[in-house]
Amino acid sequence: MKTKITELFNIKYPIVMGGMMHVGRAELAAAVSNAGALGILTALNSKTPDDLRVEIKKLRSLTDKPFGVNLTLLPTLVPVNYEEYIRVVCEEGVKIVETAGRSPEPLMPAMTAAGIKVIHKCTSVRHAIKAEKLGVAVASVDGFECAGHPGEDDVPNLVLLPAAARKLTIPMIASGGIGTGAQMAACLALGAEGINMGTRFMATKEAPIHAEIKKAIVEGSERDTALILRSLTNTARVYKNKIAEEVVEIENKPGPTDFNDIKDLVQGTRGREAMDSGEINGGIWSSGMVQGLIDSIPSCQDVVEKIVTDCRFQVESRLRNMI
Repeated sequence: MKTKITELFNIKYPIVMGGMMHVGRAELAAAVSNAGALGILTALNSKTPDDLRVEIKKLRSLTDKPFGVNLTLLPTLVPVNYEEYIRVVCEEGVKIVETAGRSPEPLMPAMTAAGIKVIHKCTSVRHAIKAEKLGVAVASVDGFECAGHPGEDDVPNLVLLPAAARKLTIPMIASGGIGTGAQMAACLALGAEGINMGTRFMATKEAPIHAEIKKAIVEGSERDTALILRSLTNTARVYKNKIAEEVVEIENKPGPTDFNDIKDLVQGTRGREAMDSGEINGGIWSSGMVQGLIDSIPSCQDVVEKIVTDCRFQVESRLRNMI
């Protein structure tokens, strides 16, 4: 399956693993890359830049296929030295970086000098256009359906993807709410050169999270996610558990939200502990609306092969018969 994405990244299939806190570690990224897609190591899962160096070396010991590193630029309770993380990425010879959140502009000179191809995740057309002007190689256009941070415009992919395709000249990856071959075929028809998946790869054998979390994703419907931090203009889509519902209830009270009222509920450490322990209601953890389309916990190899097979079926059989 050849597209501009497979050619640019030298991968077999135009499928990219999304950057995921607490999930995007070496074992999962390697499994995705070995399946013919592009595995992504999430930098901020490593507490320090030196820890990231160790994780990159571990990933290289698990695969000889291309992989990338994600660096998400968002407000954090503890300041992050992003420049040091990028320095390690450059020194380790990583050639693909996915950025998300704020503009990657301050980091672009270092990455460009190192010959890194940058994928920037964008939740709006205007941000994708700006990213292209900054020199990124690929825009990952992230619809409202996504897990994590969908932005504040609330535009789903059925509109967002063709709107972005009209404006961009660089390749575009479709991101958010994707987990089936039929969706992949639809995204390609709407102008994308590939797809990005996060939640679908969470529900795999290799994902380094507790089996009860994977089970909750499989059993959850497309309605079982919650939008939190809306009142603080930092919207995040997470699994709808008791903690998420409590956060939403606090945010819905009259008047402005005081972050201190929800700080303890949304702490990343609680979310990580929940994903490790399998305590569904232990903290906040991300999951996208696509969980309503996930009904199994296969290997990454099986996920990738099934999506590609189903995508080809949609294009070669079902759609062709409509002509």
